Amino acid sequence: MKMILFTILSIALMACQPDDVKPAGKPSNLQTQLTITNGEVHVQATADSTNFFTITFFDVNDTITVESKDGEATHIFNTSGTYKIRTRAHVMQNDFIELNEEVLIEISTGNSGAPNSGYISPLSYPGYTLAWSDEFNGSSLSNDWTYDLGTGSWGWGNNELQYYKQDNAVVADGLLTITAKSETFNTSNYTSSRIKTQGLKSWKYGRIDVRAALPYGQGIWPAIWMLGDNITTAGWPACGEIDIMELIGGAGANDRTVHGTVHWSNNGSHAQYGGSKSLTSGKFADNFHVFSIVWDANSIHWLLDNVEYHSIDTNPAEMNEFREKFFIILNVAVGGNWPGSPDATTTFPQKMFVDYVRVFQ
Repeated sequence: MKMILFTILSIALMACQPDDVKPAGKPSNLQTQLTITNGEVHVQATADSTNFFTITFFDVNDTITVESKDGEATHIFNTSGTYKIRTRAHVMQNDFIELNEEVLIEISTGNSGAPNSGYISPLSYPGYTLAWSDEFNGSSLSNDWTYDLGTGSWGWGNNELQYYKQDNAVVADGLLTITAKSETFNTSNYTSSRIKTQGLKSWKYGRIDVRAALPYGQGIWPAIWMLGDNITTAGWPACGEIDIMELIGGAGANDRTVHGTVHWSNNGSHAQYGGSKSLTSGKFADNFHVFSIVWDANSIHWLLDNVEYHSIDTNPAEMNEFREKFFIILNVAVGGNWPGSPDATTTFPQKMFVDYVRVFQ
């Protein structure tokens, strides 16, 4: 009787195993195929008698491990160098064989893909003096800029999908390039950069010109904007926000339309007022354009290539936010409440090229 019960129990236990799970033991014949495109490495692993793979990329100070049923994994290295990749074929978590390989990554730090045409604004205006500028002529950001890093609170308050890193902002060939990438970093599926002059440079009134070529596509959200210096004490929107330029990427008019907006606190409630300007054809990625505001104690005017398209009277007392100092922010977001998420039509990487930022007072 004991023999019969044991046999029945054994059969029942074996029947509960999923059909595609291999019996315990070591896999064999582990092989990988690596495809390297600039800094992107794609791994395709195969093995006999395996249930899953783990591929680990050792990237400077980060170690990124991807678990994969089909043996595929991709990682983007942002710095040239020699890196280790470890591939394991598992039957169970602790039953595996592994293959360690080194790859040589050579990354072009230039700004390939930037347009070579577009509007150029003058170096001076009647009644104004150039108070500050960054022409991005060096090989790194100047000390007038710092970074926002990570995912912020609730996706920077907008349910955005990107993780902000320093590496995605590159200065080379006379341009700042902010690149949004489709890559896994921490818990995010996208990375980008957001730089700002907060705590370093801020201004009250004047004309601000930013010459830039913009990214495009569903879910892509580049912005050139300003926040009040007192955001850390007053909070948002009481600090005030001036959006010099925002673009909500996507097919049709989206890739050729920019928006200029202000946000403020109207007796404790969020208030906003904005306008927009569309190109007659093409998209803002095709050429450089100059996005400007002219700001004084009474009003803010928005200009595209020195042609005004929107303005607001800031005289009301509840708009006192706009009679204080503001700092500048440049970023490319991915996803969020306004643009929505990227879809199958969105291509990566997406880049915002900035030729210069100039402040006249």
